[in-house]
Amino acid sequence: EHRSVLLGGVEVARGVVGGGGVCFVFSGQGSQWLGMGRGLAGRFPVFGGVFDEVVGFFPGLREVVWGSDGGVLGGVGWAQLGLFAFEVALFRLWESWGVVPDVVVGHSVGEVAAAYVAGVLSLGDACRLVSARAGLMEGLSGGGAMAVVRVSEEEVVSCLPEGVVVAAVNAPGSVVVAGEVSAVGVVMGRFAGSRLLDVGGAFHSPWVDPMLAGFGDALGGVVFSDPVIPVVSSVELGMDMATVDYWVSQVRRPVR
Repeated sequence: EHRSVLLGGVEVARGVVGGGGVCFVFSGQGSQWLGMGRGLAGRFPVFGGVFDEVVGFFPGLREVVWGSDGGVLGGVGWAQLGLFAFEVALFRLWESWGVVPDVVVGHSVGEVAAAYVAGVLSLGDACRLVSARAGLMEGLSGGGAMAVVRVSEEEVVSCLPEGVVVAAVNAPGSVVVAGEVSAVGVVMGRFAGSRLLDVGGAFHSPWVDPMLAGFGDALGGVVFSDPVIPVVSSVELGMDMATVDYWVSQVRRPVR
């Protein structure tokens, strides 16, 4: 069955309706852009109200996200907070139109947004988690890098130098490696089409080990609940997200 999707009288999508359910995927750091959400906030009160509520937990965030300095927004501390606020507000906007997912999943910091909308975390605790996560990551010393390599996980694992690990498996032929800058450069040189990521560190690798204990301490008192929307872990299928240990491991282990 062919259908069109109209928003405000404008066709925004056209396709063939298939079987199966609806999944929302919440993206991770690197997908932010200056001004994200400003147009939506001006046009849709639901989005604007939720965005206002979330940025209220993060003083100065609105000025950075809707500012003019992409370098500042690209920093770990602001990028993760901005993406969380945008993704939560966008979810509530779709929800207000009656589009509710059957399952949610998130990539790295996007998994915090997925866990919140699924009901695992309250908004306050989710903001506390993402703020501690971003702040501690930003405080790590330099020397780390991440790169996209356009091969399978099996191919890249077979030739990783010391100090480099697989940090994410985004698709059968798209893997992210992380580690010491020069060693990551060696891996990039072995595979055509590799691309360095502008993320400011080597996340999901041993590079983040110095922050893990502090991150666990910062999450003391966070209250977890059973999800009201099924949420799939991108760390390991079937893992329980309702523990501090899970979120500490989620920073360190590969995104799958």
